Amino acid sequence: MEAKRYRTIKGEGCGELIEKRSRFIASVKPVTCEEEAINYINELKQKYWDARHNVYAYIIRENNIMRYSDDGEPSGTAGVPVLEILKKENLTDIVVVVTRYFGGILLGTGGLVHAYSKSAKLGIEDAKIKEMVLCCRVIIKCDYSFIGKVQYEVAEFESAITGDTEYGESVYMTVYIPVDFVDGFIAKLIDKTNGNVEIEKSGLYYHPKEEER
Repeated sequence: MEAKRYRTIKGEGCGELIEKRSRFIASVKPVTCEEEAINYINELKQKYWDARHNVYAYIIRENNIMRYSDDGEPSGTAGVPVLEILKKENLTDIVVVVTRYFGGILLGTGGLVHAYSKSAKLGIEDAKIKEMVLCCRVIIKCDYSFIGKVQYEVAEFESAITGDTEYGESVYMTVYIPVDFVDGFIAKLIDKTNGNVEIEKSGLYYHPKEEER
C-alpha cells in the first residue's frame, strides 16, 4: 500500500561550511530512482575532481533504497552522519553529496561527524523541505448554473487542491483530495448541490500540501 504522505525537497540546494580550513560543500538534489542519484554523484565527482573526498548518501522510495559512502574518510565519520540527517528529517527521494577540500588540519572523528552533518543540514535547508500527500483525483461534472456553488464548496474544503476546469456543454472541474478525506468531500458536495453533480474518482497522485505549492 502506498504511503499517505512523505517528505522530500522542493529542488536543488547547496550549503557550505569551513571547519579548521577544510571546506565542505553540500550539494542536494531531489531524485526518483537510484540511477538518477548515481548520475548526480558522478557529476559532482567530475565537477569537484580535485577535492579530497566526495561523500554521499541517498534514500529512494522506490524499492526502499538507502545507500552511503565515506569516500576514503574514516569509517562512520562521513557518509553515515549525512545519512542520519536524512533519516532524522524523515526525507526520501533525495541525494546529498558533501565535497571536502582538505585544509591541512586533521579534524578527528568528532570533528568530521560534526562537519559532514552540519554541511548536509545546510544544503537541505537551502533546498527546502516539502510534504507530499497522497490524493485522489476527483472529476466533478455540473451545469453552468451550479459551478459557482461547486467552486465555493471546493474553496471551503480545507484539504482540496484545485486542478483544471474545462468549459464545454457542461463544466468539468478537477480537484485533488487527500485519500483520508475524499469520501467525506464527495458526500458533502452531493449534499450541498442536492445531487446536481456527477463525480468520478480517477486515480491516486501525490501532491504537495496546498500551502507549499
